[in-house]
Amino acid sequence: MIISKIVKVLPSLVIIGLLVFGIFYLQKKLEETRILKEVIQRLSSDSRVAEVLVTKNELDESTGKIRTTLKFLEFDTEGRPLAPKYFTFEGNIIQFQSLVVRFDDRLVQAGDRLRGRSAYLFLKAFSLDSEPPQIFDITEAHQIPSGYKIPGIRSDFETRLWKEFWNYALSPSLRHQAGVKNAQIEAPGSLFVPGTIYLLKIEHDGGIRIDTEPVPEILKGEKL
Repeated sequence: MIISKIVKVLPSLVIIGLLVFGIFYLQKKLEETRILKEVIQRLSSDSRVAEVLVTKNELDESTGKIRTTLKFLEFDTEGRPLAPKYFTFEGNIIQFQSLVVRFDDRLVQAGDRLRGRSAYLFLKAFSLDSEPPQIFDITEAHQIPSGYKIPGIRSDFETRLWKEFWNYALSPSLRHQAGVKNAQIEAPGSLFVPGTIYLLKIEHDGGIRIDTEPVPEILKGEKL
């Protein structure tokens, strides 16, 4: 009796199970599609920009060198400021390293899901003017870069996309087969002094440029 009832109900349970699985699978795919579109949108910018300001400049009497603290303020692909980072160096000749990854034209034209756009990243701030050299990470390899993270979500799919991207960018053995046209690293430097705003810009052609302008008079001497 019980077995016969189970046999009668079983097809309905299977159908319900399939429907629940189908709905879950569809929702998962729709969410992945949304995330993919947002990642691609963040990769569509043709430059990355940051501002740098010397916030402290003092003589280190133990070494006889100038100790320089920089405020590094990066902007996301939509021009919004990210959380600032602070780096303190022994010395004031400092370099910034950037990475530009471009993929083959055929992938760009085909709108490949992650290789249809170039990426422009600030990687490190460093100084060779000390022993040992001082190196600070701005963007850690194999992580979602600042300014590219989709706010408000935690997604394994987004993490996998960026893991795939870093594998393309950093592995010489994968670059050719993955369609990497060029992975260019540049690291220009400058003498960083108080009273100046340094504008760092990674251009679409791969070059990183450092422009300068004076701090506005109204801000001089003020602690904000």
